[in-house]
Amino acid sequence: MSRRLQSECQVSECSAAEIRNMQLEPLGSNMPVQHEQTSLCTEECSHGRCVSPDTCQCEPGWGGLDCSSGCESDFWGPHCSNRCQCRNGAKCNPITGACICTDGFQGWRCEETCDHNLYGKDCLQECQCLNGATCHHQTGECLCAPGYTGAFCEEPCPPGKHGSLCEQRCPCQNGGACHHVTGQCSCPAGWVGPVCAQPCSFGSFGINCSQECTCRNAGLCDHISGQCQCTAGYIGERCQDECPVGTYGPQCAHKCDCQNGAKCYHINGACLCNEGFKGPSCQDRFCPPGLYGLICDKYCPCKTANTLSCHPLSGECTCAAGWAGLYCNDTCPSGYYGEGCRELCACANGADCDGVAGACMCAPGYIGDDCSISCPAGLYGTNCTSSCSCHNEISCSHIDGSCICREGWQGVDCSIPCSSGTWGLSCNQTCQCANEAACDPSNGTCTCSPGWRDEYCDLPCPEGSYGLDCRERCDCFNADGCDSVTGFCRCLAGWTGVHCDSVCEEGRWGPNCSYSCTCENGGSCSPEDGTCVCASGYRGTNCRR
Repeated sequence: MSRRLQSECQVSECSAAEIRNMQLEPLGSNMPVQHEQTSLCTEECSHGRCVSPDTCQCEPGWGGLDCSSGCESDFWGPHCSNRCQCRNGAKCNPITGACICTDGFQGWRCEETCDHNLYGKDCLQECQCLNGATCHHQTGECLCAPGYTGAFCEEPCPPGKHGSLCEQRCPCQNGGACHHVTGQCSCPAGWVGPVCAQPCSFGSFGINCSQECTCRNAGLCDHISGQCQCTAGYIGERCQDECPVGTYGPQCAHKCDCQNGAKCYHINGACLCNEGFKGPSCQDRFCPPGLYGLICDKYCPCKTANTLSCHPLSGECTCAAGWAGLYCNDTCPSGYYGEGCRELCACANGADCDGVAGACMCAPGYIGDDCSISCPAGLYGTNCTSSCSCHNEISCSHIDGSCICREGWQGVDCSIPCSSGTWGLSCNQTCQCANEAACDPSNGTCTCSPGWRDEYCDLPCPEGSYGLDCRERCDCFNADGCDSVTGFCRCLAGWTGVHCDSVCEEGRWGPNCSYSCTCENGGSCSPEDGTCVCASGYRGTNCRR
């Protein structure tokens, strides 16, 4: 049998509590009775009634054609036609649509968290948290305020920790205490600063360095207790008293060792000698400056400016550093310096040594504390202050700046090339080149003139060649070779022309046709040797007969 809500409120307006208290009664209990009719639906309406052929009207919370299917989780009401409005994981009543809130939420749609200090189911449980902690609205778990810990936030952070969840490490030093909430340091006596890292400034001590030290005579005050630490020569609670007579030093723990009635200085134990005495303990008698002897009646023979002291009894001179001799008149011998000239100089390369301190005075060409370093390239002389002026040099002497010339150069500054016929270092080698060949001033190598060859240019070009390095080939016919220098053809007798390829003209004969024929009376001349071939009727060497 279908039911309906018995209440005066509408479902959309009712609270969850009102809906839970509603009573359902069968549908139709207060409705006019209708006459039963023959069922119009083929399938029985499980949770509803048949209102027309094969049409069921479902009760709230049910759906489907025969009202046999319960509403899905997000729907409610007749035929499950209404969508639930619940939030935060709340479930929806399939009949009324009322929201059943999860723990920690409240409100018609479960949209609100529990009120402050409440949690759990229907927000009915009261939080147990202390010290300003907040309570989780669902579980009731305490979320502690900074500086507290424990299940109910009942305990402050343990020593050395502070802040949220007590996770921050306290920065306090030197025994300072850390506030469990803020982490602020409370410093012990003698310390100040944000982390108690600074001791009290000079003249103060105690908590917050608020107390003033009262130590006297430069006594130091302990920044924690204020106790005075006296300087040498003083004692007392406030360091107000000098050491008793005969004692000195820190805590007056040392005994004085002064003789001949001398007084002892209470701070360092130094003896204040009476007149006529000297020495650390005033143990030595001494004469006024310049005198010696048992009654100080003799004049010291020492040269005053060079003397440390004159022995008060013997008059023996003790010379100052750098001086020697019976009366301190002599400088230290070469190689020695200092008091008594006992120290050995450590200078190199012929350097002189200062007789007083032993400082090296370098010879020209050297520098350094011990004069062991030669001048850098390009410099020479005393303290390497002069610049070399060489040209074409191998090197410049670091001592006097003299130039060592490269091969092929000469002169004071190596600016003059070797004169003709010489070569090498200092141009002291003689060239061996012949036949006007050029000589390299650096290495003496010969550069041959045209027509000559070999190391010293003393051999002419081989037959058939001529010119520079004998590279040219002769181009001659009917010739006895060519000139090794010019390549000019040396024509055989009876021939002429540049290439010796032309026979001598009539009346000429001999090499290069340089001779005139002497034949007479119509005789002809041989171009090779000038022999006359006489005309008919004549004879003789010149055809004269």
